[in-house]
Amino acid sequence: MNPKYQPKYPIYIVSKGRWESRLTAKALEAIKVPYYVVVEESEYEKYKSVTDEKKGTVLILPQKYLDDYDTCDDLGDTKSKGPGAARNFSWEHAIKLGAKRHWVMDDNMSAFCRLNRNRKIRVYTGSMLRAAEDFVDRYENVPLSGLNYRFFAPERDYQPPYRLNTRIYSCLLVENSAKYRWRGRYNEDTDISLRMLKDGYCTILFQTFLCDKIGTQKLKGGNTEAFYAEEGTYNKSKMQVDLHPELSKLVHRFGRWHHYVDYRVFKNNVLIRKKDIKLSDEVNNYGMKLVNFNPKEEGEIR
Repeated sequence: MNPKYQPKYPIYIVSKGRWESRLTAKALEAIKVPYYVVVEESEYEKYKSVTDEKKGTVLILPQKYLDDYDTCDDLGDTKSKGPGAARNFSWEHAIKLGAKRHWVMDDNMSAFCRLNRNRKIRVYTGSMLRAAEDFVDRYENVPLSGLNYRFFAPERDYQPPYRLNTRIYSCLLVENSAKYRWRGRYNEDTDISLRMLKDGYCTILFQTFLCDKIGTQKLKGGNTEAFYAEEGTYNKSKMQVDLHPELSKLVHRFGRWHHYVDYRVFKNNVLIRKKDIKLSDEVNNYGMKLVNFNPKEEGEIR
């Protein structure tokens, strides 16, 4: 890959109980992008044994981040605190690296795609992450952005290249100077999205580029075992409603509980382009080309 199209911001995978599947790590390795994976100390050796040091670095989540984490409830250490503490550690780690932003990803994404003319085509380059970074860096007021899920962009419908001012899940690009931090035992991604939007900032959810995420509760480990396998989705949905009652309501759909937020109230949050940005009429595909390519036949991922 041309170095000028490599992602410029560090990438973190928050993982628990999934050293055998390693879906997101493998997806990043397939596009030749280095990453950090943040794990609890008790699982460090297991992740270390299956991670190629030339491709990824395993980091231990310091206990301090778990002890200090605001779960937004009174249950303390009686059950898992969710991924928010590891996300806060990733944030601070990225700041120490001197990065302006960082990516933080869930550990259950199997691939990345480019949506073009309503076709979802698997990407074998990190250029798509760099393109997203450069786009967000044009603006002064986008502390949070990310990639939409592949299954949330149906091919039968028109899909805009991005959606403004909505929630960002699972594959997030975070501005390190933002005043916010992760909180909540559940739905910490919806919570931080809403806090930013309520303060007048914008979020960008990319659809030109997508992540192929495994559906909730379909992969063992992570929150599937920590929460949903036993208690379902009611508690996480209720916490969201409790934190943002003026915007959220509890609904039962598709056989389980969900929270519902009407993001149209943020339609007046407007992108502010940086004054020194000069746009060109030339199309920049960041070195990406549409080709017939079978990684197994070629003997490599490129």
